[in-house]
Amino acid sequence: MPLPWFGRRHAPQIDDRLWRRTVADFPFAGHLGEAELQGLRALCEEFLRRKTFSGAHDLAVTLRMRAAIAFQACLPVLHLGLGGYDDFVELVIHADQFVVRRSQVDEAGVVHESVEALAGEAMDRGPVVLSWADAAPGARSRGWNVTIHEFVHKLDLADGDADGIPPLPRAARARWEQAMLAAYDDFCMQLDRVERAIPGHVDPEGPAAEPYYSRLPLDPYAATDLAEFFAVSGEAFFVTPDALAQAFPAWYEALAGFFRQDPRQKPAAVQNASGHGFPP
Repeated sequence: MPLPWFGRRHAPQIDDRLWRRTVADFPFAGHLGEAELQGLRALCEEFLRRKTFSGAHDLAVTLRMRAAIAFQACLPVLHLGLGGYDDFVELVIHADQFVVRRSQVDEAGVVHESVEALAGEAMDRGPVVLSWADAAPGARSRGWNVTIHEFVHKLDLADGDADGIPPLPRAARARWEQAMLAAYDDFCMQLDRVERAIPGHVDPEGPAAEPYYSRLPLDPYAATDLAEFFAVSGEAFFVTPDALAQAFPAWYEALAGFFRQDPRQKPAAVQNASGHGFPP
């Protein structure tokens, strides 16, 4: 399948040294062959041409930071094109996690105010906000990748709904929903079992509970709703694909068909899966 190609004459250049460093920074992309890496480099350059980066609180966003974020953002759409990211232009980069105030009205009409520290946020038809401390190479482990997570949210939102279902033809949508719902229900049951196993003296939100949650194939946040399940699964698909495929084989195959990649394969064995992409 031909890879997307964009005119480098009009795009910011990622020089050879920076590109080699960026590829080395993200070994989970080791399933890509040389031709795919060339296509990814071109896609990253086009992404940098189309998007603007703003540093929050006077943060200086370097070319290395831009290249690293572009690499992670473009990997999921390597065979889909950038059309799924057309609803926004700006990326806002914080040095570390940022505080967001929330207001929610419950069924009784009571307003609840809360404050959250976030590593990333993707707004519908708005910017993507990232913490560089969490988006930088090697920032996290266990399949956690905030950049891929937020850009999978953007693919989900491409049809206007944050429901865990990207734009798909009707038949493909039905297969997607079936695989996703089965995996989601299974994961929620696994999480329930883990939470019941946590002793009463252990704070389930504290570090002492981490060994219990580490038994799960996905971060517990995936159980929040279907949109988060898709985003967390998207991270795991690229970063820890073997564990995801073993836990939810049908859901993994659905993701592989959508992204048109199989990160479990070595470059020589990579074959393009059928799927449905966005306009370039």
